[in-house]
Amino acid sequence: MKKPPRQYKSIFISDVHLGTENCKAKEVIHFLTNTRCQRLVLNGDIIDGWQLNRGSHWKPVHTQFIRLVLKRIEKDQIDVIYLRGNHDDILSRFLPMSFGSLSIVEEFVHETASGNYLVLHGDVFDTITKNFVFLAHLGDWGYRLLMSLNRWYNKYRSWRGKEYYSLSKAIKAKVKQAVNFVSSFEEKLAKLTVAKNCSGVICGHIHTPADKMMGDIHYLNSGDWVESLSAIVETDDGRFELVDFKNFERDYPMDDNASDISLEPEADFDFASIGILASK
Repeated sequence: MKKPPRQYKSIFISDVHLGTENCKAKEVIHFLTNTRCQRLVLNGDIIDGWQLNRGSHWKPVHTQFIRLVLKRIEKDQIDVIYLRGNHDDILSRFLPMSFGSLSIVEEFVHETASGNYLVLHGDVFDTITKNFVFLAHLGDWGYRLLMSLNRWYNKYRSWRGKEYYSLSKAIKAKVKQAVNFVSSFEEKLAKLTVAKNCSGVICGHIHTPADKMMGDIHYLNSGDWVESLSAIVETDDGRFELVDFKNFERDYPMDDNASDISLEPEADFDFASIGILASK
């Protein structure tokens, strides 16, 4: 017998990167299909405009994610907040804007009984992303190359009967510059949170999930749906939790043949042709 969906007050996800080869769209759809919430926060880089402008292929399963969100707005009348990230920064031209219960914003304050939480993607504190666009795109190319190597390496590990191993996470953990970048990123966000008179911050961008205290500031990072496959959830009693998909899947095993959303078999989009994600 199928388990009823987990009930949450709010769900925060970021960095899905729809439109890329490494996007784990099936997994995030499975997570959202087996959860319910009053508010869904899409905290930046949900659609990867950079890669779509370079000719990356938009898959039917990516359409399925969009349809799931729209279905929740229509059927469940949930509040959906989409924050622009750096990979979908074309949205910054039009912010803020809203369509019924869907709002697209730069940042917002999430109110809780225990204090307010500043919610933003976080790229504002990434100097390279903000001021050196060419280097940011070069870094993105390098990350995609690393992920391609990672796929082939893990196919070999699977053939040998070994578990998945993330080259990206290993590099982040061992390279001093990467460790320092993450630490500096978190410290700057904590200072901004204090300046905004908030008790916590919820962000994404660096693909590093976290739930920790930094002094008096509660720092939460929802991670990504490329490697970490994680989300931040707010329970009905106001507590925040970091959800790891591997643990979630133990209670809600994936069935590749199951879906609660219908799809046309040849669903596909060329965003560049309609100007939605055209470069600046």
